[in-house]
Amino acid sequence: MKIMQIYAFDMNCVGHINHGLWTHPRDRSAHYTDLDYWTEFAKTAERGKLDGIFLADIVGVYDVYRGSPSPVIETGAQIPVNDPLIPISAMAYVTKHLGFGVTVNTTYEPPFLLARRMSTLDHLTKGRIGWNIVTGYLDSAARSMGFDKLPEHDARYDAAEEYLEILYKLWEGSWDDDAVLRDKAGGIYADPSKVRTVRHDGKYYRMEGIHLSEPSPQRTPLLFQAGASARGQDFAARHAECVFIAGPNPKAARPTVDALRAKAEEFGRGADALKILSLITVVVGRTEREARDKLEGYRRHASVEASLAHYSASVGIDFSKYGLDDVIDQSSTNANQSALAAITKQAAKPVTLRDIINQMVLGSRMKPMVGSPEQIADHLQRWIEEGGIDGFNLARTVAPESLRDFVELVVPVLQERGIFKADYAEGPLRQKLFGGGSGRLPAAHPAAQFRR
Repeated sequence: MKIMQIYAFDMNCVGHINHGLWTHPRDRSAHYTDLDYWTEFAKTAERGKLDGIFLADIVGVYDVYRGSPSPVIETGAQIPVNDPLIPISAMAYVTKHLGFGVTVNTTYEPPFLLARRMSTLDHLTKGRIGWNIVTGYLDSAARSMGFDKLPEHDARYDAAEEYLEILYKLWEGSWDDDAVLRDKAGGIYADPSKVRTVRHDGKYYRMEGIHLSEPSPQRTPLLFQAGASARGQDFAARHAECVFIAGPNPKAARPTVDALRAKAEEFGRGADALKILSLITVVVGRTEREARDKLEGYRRHASVEASLAHYSASVGIDFSKYGLDDVIDQSSTNANQSALAAITKQAAKPVTLRDIINQMVLGSRMKPMVGSPEQIADHLQRWIEEGGIDGFNLARTVAPESLRDFVELVVPVLQERGIFKADYAEGPLRQKLFGGGSGRLPAAHPAAQFRR
């Protein structure tokens, strides 16, 4: 029986996926600027044996809806937002096994500097760091970084391919495994003959330099990706190890899952080279009635306005220009193409603004799973069996109670059924998730060609 993986999904901000719930009297997410908030979050996740904490990020603001950032500023929808990498060292310090995934945008971050930052975190976490590769989808981010507008969708992925080649050269090829000697008697810390300069002269990037960090436990961090467009799926199948999807149900998600695994096989990596994780929101109570009551309490604080502002920016369409019963008919933008296709090209029937709002139960476009621990476990098991996925990205509702409820109520049921681990495996994050080896990328991964 497949053992599912579960990550706590969050962001270094007040409102992440389920908008408006920071106004709930029991919610503590406004304390996101306090390091204790993050260390307690990490300790709770590790107490529940979760595989990791995944921190999303966005560079820019959601200013498509009503042509202004005011709606998201007013409602705290992913603004203000702090750097996701900075709390990780502290969270790693108070945990032993918990993994960490963090989003960094390739379009705006120089590869040479990112290589050092991720190697540093891999050292400090003892090999528990992962990187979510994104190329961005907001024009506001592009303008903030000095561009006139966001580069075209496929061009962003082309540049990211080259970006990763540089990183692989730095992480995998700049230092030999035995370059570091730490010879106190001889006064030699590292052997210069086993440290090489990386040179790259491509279409999008030029660089020449030695990787500034000595080899870390994983060298290349565990690689996450969430591209669901055709180009994004190709990119994920070639490079990623964990892929995030967001389907409404297992049946709808299965074609994407099968396509990703087939593409991974085409690239010579094998279908099992990918761990595919679905985004979920869970509201659980000791009984179904308790869960339903909790949901109703949460719903009174959900913000449809914030959710529409977030969704508008995601798909690149200003929903404020549509009437409730107008069909969403714009099928192409330069934003998130898979999110747009879900309500246009791939929709089973025409989707109206009213349809979208009716989905927004908790201030997001995804309906929550609601029920007793046994009912939630049934839902998750069905996703694994029918959807063919490997696990879940668990979005928060009211923090920290939603994670605590899941850890205390759902995890024991999953463990009793033998579909979630009773304890952590040893080793770096990649080794925990895939088993075997030393935690390094396998030989079939494209990064391996840059090793000496």
